[in-house]
Amino acid sequence: MLHALSRFGRHRTLQAGVVLTAVLGLLAWWLLPLGERTPSGSLTFSTGVPSGVYQRYGERLEGALAKDMPDVSIKLLTSEGSQQNLARVATGEADFTIATADAVATYVRDGRPGAHLLRGCVRLYDDYVQLVVPRDSEIGSVADLRGKRVGVGQEGSGVRLVADRLLNAAGIHPTRDVTAVPAGINTMPDRLVAGGLDAFFWSGGLPTGAVQELSQRFSIKLVPLDEALIKELQSIGGSARYYRSATMPADAYHFAQRGVSVPTVAVANLLITTDRTDPAMTEAFTRTVINSRDRIGREVHAAQLVDLRTAIYTDPLAVHEGAKRYYRSVKP
Repeated sequence: MLHALSRFGRHRTLQAGVVLTAVLGLLAWWLLPLGERTPSGSLTFSTGVPSGVYQRYGERLEGALAKDMPDVSIKLLTSEGSQQNLARVATGEADFTIATADAVATYVRDGRPGAHLLRGCVRLYDDYVQLVVPRDSEIGSVADLRGKRVGVGQEGSGVRLVADRLLNAAGIHPTRDVTAVPAGINTMPDRLVAGGLDAFFWSGGLPTGAVQELSQRFSIKLVPLDEALIKELQSIGGSARYYRSATMPADAYHFAQRGVSVPTVAVANLLITTDRTDPAMTEAFTRTVINSRDRIGREVHAAQLVDLRTAIYTDPLAVHEGAKRYYRSVKP
């Protein structure tokens, strides 16, 4: 009798296990779209210079990605900026990166290695060009930089690209008419304080921490980039069409602006990969970028400007298939 009851109990336990397995299977099918799988493996994310917005954003995004993709090993790789970032992704040295739209268009136009492989994931936030000088400087326009020592960004940066173009638009040769110093935002503020630079260009989200910190310890001002200069810049055509007139809000840098807004140039940043990246990985990455906006934005203000309504507009790049899957999944 006891033996029979034991057999009966085992049978009931087995039945319960089968039912539980079926229920869990149905639940997983309901929660996950057909064919979707959790990404695994590794990815390298090329960011930017230390203390720049790309790097600060990447560091915080890394934590969100690790939480959302626990089976993926994530590596951050600092860089000189947009141009180097594009080369890394296009040639397989990195899987994802951020770059400005003008740098992307230039890379594609020049037929650089792997340019045809590049795909967009998210239109992120805008970079604002910031021309920084000591407050007592007589420099009041880009034209006044003639004969000066000017930080123009590192060779592989988007800063260097737009700085050269702005100098040309003002009638200044980028190498003959100024002493161009190829430095990044991690060193240019200290060089300005020490007197090694008369001015420096920076292009980044607002506020950029390094410029903010500089304004709190050294008296600086932001030189306006007027409408006439911007029209001359845009007249170049081609990739210059991605530049637009913008205004730095009066409160972007309290100590530098003293309540005055500053006209400037803005250009969109894009999250970029290649058509060889796994669609499941790209879909998950895109989802994390959108979902982590507010959390990251509390520390990196520019992240707050990522907007689901415009995120899919990654011109001049086609949208990656994995990113398309994400946008379809959240479409009303």
